[in-house]
Amino acid sequence: MPNEVISTCPVCSHELAVTRLHCGHCGTTLEGDFSVGRYGRLSREQLALLESFLRSRGNLREMERELGISYPTVRNRVEALVRALGLADGDEPAPTVEAEVTEMTDVVPPTEPTKEQVTARRTEILGRVARGEMSAAAAAEAIRRLGRGA
Repeated sequence: MPNEVISTCPVCSHELAVTRLHCGHCGTTLEGDFSVGRYGRLSREQLALLESFLRSRGNLREMERELGISYPTVRNRVEALVRALGLADGDEPAPTVEAEVTEMTDVVPPTEPTKEQVTARRTEILGRVARGEMSAAAAAEAIRRLGRGA
């Protein structure tokens, strides 16, 4: 059984490019620069949420029971998923995990931040996760990049 395709580099968190496709049936091979598509860029958590949404036929109350999380949390995560897929009115696709992490860490001054600055930044990151605006994976990486502070 083939492995799942990953779309984010495990070393630097940038988006990976698919460069070779092969048909196991007829042996055809295509080489080039291919996108994984909007669904291929979703995190495992986002894919699990999408699967739950489809299983429940969009019933958020049923998703609440299945996932064991509150209705507002389900609603926020579905909204974040819609944004991540670029399906909200006038929205561009949401940033990749790497872009989310960069966004969260770019505002940290180049000098060593104080302990209070790191604590405030961590609180902000966790708030974004709670509101469904940022994935847990991106938050963990952003917090890791912040370091421990002074």
